[in-house]
Amino acid sequence: MRIDIITVLPELLESPLNHSIMKRAKDKGLLQVYTHNLRQWAVNAYGQVDDYQYGGGAGMVMMCEPLANAIESLQKERSYDEIIYVTPDGAMLNQKLANQLSMKDNLIIICGHYKGIDQRIRDLYVTKEISIGDYVLSGGELAAAIIVDSVGRLLPGVLNDETSALFDSFQDDLLAPPVYTRPEDFRGSKVPEVLLSGNPRIIEDWRHEKALEITGAKRPDLLK
Repeated sequence: MRIDIITVLPELLESPLNHSIMKRAKDKGLLQVYTHNLRQWAVNAYGQVDDYQYGGGAGMVMMCEPLANAIESLQKERSYDEIIYVTPDGAMLNQKLANQLSMKDNLIIICGHYKGIDQRIRDLYVTKEISIGDYVLSGGELAAAIIVDSVGRLLPGVLNDETSALFDSFQDDLLAPPVYTRPEDFRGSKVPEVLLSGNPRIIEDWRHEKALEITGAKRPDLLK
């Protein structure tokens, strides 16, 4: 999979995408992530990519021309399955959406700033708009990193245990059950006996029961 990210602050993406599982995915050649500084396509020598909004009001708007030129420049090299704009009014990112995106080959992610991007870019180029929550960030870079991480870890071969992602929270619309490791007894608090039974069927039934219990307590909306 290849993901191209268009941003005015590529430095913000360096650390999240170059460590841990994302680094492993790139080292294995399973994921390619490229950041592109939008100022390469600035409208003047000063690096301008934004301007005042028509109709007045506080805040600058990212201009059509730099974004259109950036997108079209990338499209000359390959076709893209989705051109994603991260925005608070987009579809909420969830596990189902991450699963869907993980099956694509090439993605573009546009990181907004200021008051956002000119609506015409959304109308003419963007194929999917994604939000990571009902709040506003200073820019789209952190949201883009979250999308890349949630999608990249699902690619076959990225995780050491291929089945691990299948049992994450939300994969079956349930929260994950509790997990335990050594020691068996920590300051009088013991690992549930069922997990020490060695019986896979009983353990699986216990985990499913606990997942239902936790989901009902913390996220009853998922059970609907």
